[in-house]
Amino acid sequence: MPRFYLRAEAGSGPRVTFDAQETRHLARVLRLGPGDVVQAVDGRGQELTVRLTRVDTRSAEGLILAREGGQRESPLHLTLVQGLPKGDKLETIIRMATELGVTRVVPVVTERTVVRTDAAHRAGRLARWQRVAREAAKQCGRTVIPEVAAARPLAEWLRDGRPDGLLLCLWEEERALLADRLPPAPVSAATLVVGPEGGLAASEVEGLGAAGAVVASLGPRVLRTETAGPVGLALLQARYGDLGAAPRTGSEARRQPAG
Repeated sequence: MPRFYLRAEAGSGPRVTFDAQETRHLARVLRLGPGDVVQAVDGRGQELTVRLTRVDTRSAEGLILAREGGQRESPLHLTLVQGLPKGDKLETIIRMATELGVTRVVPVVTERTVVRTDAAHRAGRLARWQRVAREAAKQCGRTVIPEVAAARPLAEWLRDGRPDGLLLCLWEEERALLADRLPPAPVSAATLVVGPEGGLAASEVEGLGAAGAVVASLGPRVLRTETAGPVGLALLQARYGDLGAAPRTGSEARRQPAG
């Protein structure tokens, strides 16, 4: 069944409204119309079964037939703070991070970041990154689209204050392994900081350490920046999240009637 995303404010009682982007896909690409039934995600983690009642060139409406609590979101609130890499590598990182259940991606400019762009180019790249996150969330069946923030200096991000939960920094010069430095469960929130192609500077690692970050490596081999982040996220999901967790029973995922 076709699957679409709704803004959190798009639902009103038993009915929902699809935005222009989703309407274009369902009407022009899939050629759906009134009477067709689709799946939608409401922006709050619920999956909806919707019968289309109106479709025009700019928007579409539907009647909610059933609601179901989303079963594909991790209990771990996971943020990736990624040193801005060259080219389109960040798009690959966002796709993999989305598949691994990340909640938020924050691109940061570090001492060794090579990429420098003007304001117009930055706005275009941000819109592209957000589309990549949306497409990846659809592909892997998530009920929440990860937030992708605008790129900002790492030092500025640190000045905003230490994030809630566990703060981790991957650094290839650290001998201690991430798997060995993780505290015992439970952990409900974690932020992982990864440098760009050249890694983080020693002064940046010191700053993160002063903010309470656990500094660790991923082993004896130096990983590419587009590999390191997803590997770290996977380790965190395996320890604290839903990778390898027992599947929920049918009674836990019981379907609820609409209304």
